[in-house]
Amino acid sequence: MSDKNINKIARVLCFSIVPVIAFYLMEFYDRNPFEQIRPTAHLFNIMIFEMIAWIIYFLIGNEKWSLRIILGLSMLFGLVNHYVMEFRSTPFVPWDIFSINTAFSVAGNYNYMPSVRLVVVTIIFCVLIFLVRFLDYKLQIRFRFRVLSAGAICVLLVLFGKSVQNEEFQLKNNLYPYLFTPSVMTKYNGLAVTFTMDMAYVIVDKPSDYSVNSAKELLEQYSEETTNKEIEGEYPNIIVIMDEAFSDVSVLGEFDTNEDYMPFVRSMLNGAENTVSGYLNVSVCGGNTANTEFEFLTGDTMAFLPTGSIPYQQYIKRKVPSIAGYLSELGYDTYAQHPYYGSGWEREKVYPLLGFDKMNFVEDYVPRTIVRQYVSDESDFGMIIRTFEQKEEGKPSFIFNVTMQNHGGYTSEYDDFVNDVCATEVDNQALNQYLSLVRLTDEKLRELVEYFDNQEEDTVIVFFGDHQPSDSVVAPIWKLNGKDSDSLSKDDSELRYMVPYFIWANYDIDEAQNEDTSVNYLGAKMLQYAGVPTSEYQNFLLELENYYPVISGVKIQESAETDSDKKSAEEMMNKYKCLQYYTMFDWED
Repeated sequence: MSDKNINKIARVLCFSIVPVIAFYLMEFYDRNPFEQIRPTAHLFNIMIFEMIAWIIYFLIGNEKWSLRIILGLSMLFGLVNHYVMEFRSTPFVPWDIFSINTAFSVAGNYNYMPSVRLVVVTIIFCVLIFLVRFLDYKLQIRFRFRVLSAGAICVLLVLFGKSVQNEEFQLKNNLYPYLFTPSVMTKYNGLAVTFTMDMAYVIVDKPSDYSVNSAKELLEQYSEETTNKEIEGEYPNIIVIMDEAFSDVSVLGEFDTNEDYMPFVRSMLNGAENTVSGYLNVSVCGGNTANTEFEFLTGDTMAFLPTGSIPYQQYIKRKVPSIAGYLSELGYDTYAQHPYYGSGWEREKVYPLLGFDKMNFVEDYVPRTIVRQYVSDESDFGMIIRTFEQKEEGKPSFIFNVTMQNHGGYTSEYDDFVNDVCATEVDNQALNQYLSLVRLTDEKLRELVEYFDNQEEDTVIVFFGDHQPSDSVVAPIWKLNGKDSDSLSKDDSELRYMVPYFIWANYDIDEAQNEDTSVNYLGAKMLQYAGVPTSEYQNFLLELENYYPVISGVKIQESAETDSDKKSAEEMMNKYKCLQYYTMFDWED
């Protein structure tokens, strides 16, 4: 073999080694890939990296810059995934690309102090980016042939991606296929393979037996129970407060504090007068607030949508039915309020499509007080009171309010905020700040309920949290109870998706405790307890709840009725899938 051929082989081998190194370095940001990634997944990740590297090489024709690009992209992807995991407890998924504006808008309140591991891996990346300067071979073939070669590899990459997305292929090759646990999926499959698998779910497929006409006919079956919608002025005001990151983290394990961090909410959970209460199963943890909004307002569930997707940004591009639009038909004025930017989760575009007549965002909160970096719940609840006092007397209002005060992160110190509530067995800034914020919300919520308790107009207040905080906040609680994020049981994992809720009225309603449910049902239950007629879709949901008391993106709970009539339960679930697809994509106003 000639020296020239030996040099070519050496160059190819040298070029091929770098993408392999890039893959393992990227994984080392968060884990030891040799301990956690499954054997076949190693090979599939390397294949993806190799194909991307060679596509870049054929397109630009320069060895040095091709390797620098693949190393730079790997470093960037690894860093982004690391911080997404740190702040939201879930990995970076394709749909996060749609959330980049929202991410930038709240980025300033997080702690980016790098760990030793992160610094070391980044330095190694930088050193490699410098060293490949010595590999400066330029491809000596015509551009047309380079493009054809890159295109051929692109086709192979797409075909391979399709194979990875196939369930039979996943099982045959021992890949972890369960989308509802994305962090575990990434741990076992690696970032590149998991990201490729997720790409299959960018578009929502129609249910197998779906048709527009059948969905319409199904809804008509539930229209008879809907009472007269022509009556105006006899319905109560409805105020819904979805409080940012409000939760009772004691559901995760026992721990002591110097004082109760939610005495008022706890009193509502323990059987307050004219109150329905319990725990709410949500589909998100540590972030993606908009998905809890989506489930509450529409009655749809994230269980039928891709894990990590954001309906506000991906799917709601036209008018869709919601509680807001329905109550508007009943004669309500409908308000959407959020003391932050309207561009967050594209709310300023989505809220009108959901039927809201009026919107208030951060610029409307004047005067306002700031807690840490966000508008306080005191100012936010003040906006609710002003809206009530300025509305047309006797005309009911529906106010959907999403707070901002308690948004993560919780590690920075502020001149305007002191941690009044502290865990007594651990000294953890994030946990103490979070508990202190919850305590502040609890006090202001008590004042709000007392205000409306003294008003003559019938008013209902619904309160719930959108999700629990990230793992970094609750890790000390797990540790006290002999647990950690990597060894949670299925039941312990599901507890991360539970938040308290209550429905309270300043007039007589049926009372109930321990009414655990999920967000998709809460709107229908709210109207039912408030004495407001329900829509066809809400009537269906109230019947479905008899078979499945909880349906969320992470948990589907069956009832005793489901056990005794499996066939009917399966039919109801299939109906739900069809109705959700219809309301999201084919509904006609």
